[in-house]
Amino acid sequence: MGALSRGAETGRRCGVYVSALELFSIGIGPSSSHTVGPMRAGADFARRVLAAHPDGPSRIEGVLYGSLAATGLGHGTPDALVAGLAGMEPETCDPAAVRGAWSGHPTGTALLLGGTVPVPFDSADIVLDPFTRMPEHPNTLVLRAYTGAGTLAAEDTYLSVGGGFIQRVGDDPVPADERDSPGGPVFTTAAELLALCAGGRTIADVAWTAETARRPADEITAGLDAVWHAMRTCVETGLDATGTLPGGLGVPRRAKAMRDSIAQAHASGRAATTDWLQAFALAVNEENAAGGRVVTAPTNGAAGILPAVLTHYWRHDPDASVDGIRTFLLTAAAIGSLIKANASISGAEGGCQAEVGSACAMAAAGLTAVHGGTPAQIENAAEIAMEHHLGLTCDPIAGLVQIPCIERNAIAATTATTAARLALHGDGRHIVSLDTVIETMRQTGADMNDKYKETSRGGLAVNVVEC
Repeated sequence: MGALSRGAETGRRCGVYVSALELFSIGIGPSSSHTVGPMRAGADFARRVLAAHPDGPSRIEGVLYGSLAATGLGHGTPDALVAGLAGMEPETCDPAAVRGAWSGHPTGTALLLGGTVPVPFDSADIVLDPFTRMPEHPNTLVLRAYTGAGTLAAEDTYLSVGGGFIQRVGDDPVPADERDSPGGPVFTTAAELLALCAGGRTIADVAWTAETARRPADEITAGLDAVWHAMRTCVETGLDATGTLPGGLGVPRRAKAMRDSIAQAHASGRAATTDWLQAFALAVNEENAAGGRVVTAPTNGAAGILPAVLTHYWRHDPDASVDGIRTFLLTAAAIGSLIKANASISGAEGGCQAEVGSACAMAAAGLTAVHGGTPAQIENAAEIAMEHHLGLTCDPIAGLVQIPCIERNAIAATTATTAARLALHGDGRHIVSLDTVIETMRQTGADMNDKYKETSRGGLAVNVVEC
């Protein structure tokens, strides 16, 4: 799976659009860039090595650099990388099998490369180098394979660019199926997207046209429905779970207790529907923190926002429908594509504004769409949501996607609904454009000190320990 670098698709057939089936991918927690991406990189490297050396190499080694190493232990990055080398895929793996794939690997036991070929392996073969920042991206890993004589047989550098997307250095950043898509709308900015909506088209219509330029319609519909099913399942699982989250901070799960409290308040007529919204977000992010099955939306650190807003719409809007769910996801994908191409959705690259801010903007846009908003109102909702996350740092305590990440998703889900309401009460005209806010977010991320970008070397990550 390739990455879309900033402006990489300008002039290409489908512009900057990233398929909803890629932007919303079913995987595991706790991080899209630090867990899902490295797993995909490991699986890709294993396939390449075995294609060239069917009997397998004599040794495999990997080096994690920068942010991947700085918060790698908290995110389970080495475990995910080794699980990928062993042939596991985030969409289909058993999350429990990933945990301990590296940290619990028995000494002297071979690794089944690609799940089939035994290769000598020791946990020391995966090295963490948090103080080396590679020039291509803060989330960089290098994988090497050696022959029996100790000769280097293969070496690849991978970038985990956010949202579970990876790019192998040297590859075209635009996937072949996107380069060769027949037809499809071209847009690289929100202004161009709105221009495509002239004449009565919706943003979801434009996204659907871009999708059908790549895949059959029934495959897209089935994929969107599968994403929604996975989101709903994650919410329900999280609402039922109890106990303490792994990682050593002793963070208790709160979603079930909150659900029970809201249910009691509802029986007495004292419940607010926004309470449910926040409970849904907590449920998803607690599942993510526990390494469970989640949907990257567009990242794992921000995975609770869209499912919370969608579930709230599904349960509390009398006009909710399956078509509405699809419209929401397609609209959100169009907005997420703009952010990904013109700024970033990676916390290691742009801080938490790039993760939570992006998810909030996407959710606000989707909710505005299902409530009948015009394309201009949808763009306005996304702009409001993103604008009020500018400058948000990524400073997870102990490198875990728990504090402040879980509560941050609940707050952002509420912000998304507020942004949608504000936009729907207007006529779409506003002073600051979504394009301006996205560019501002990019500039802010570039200026932000690295210690505030998913390295756990600044902010809450150090002050909570020091106080």
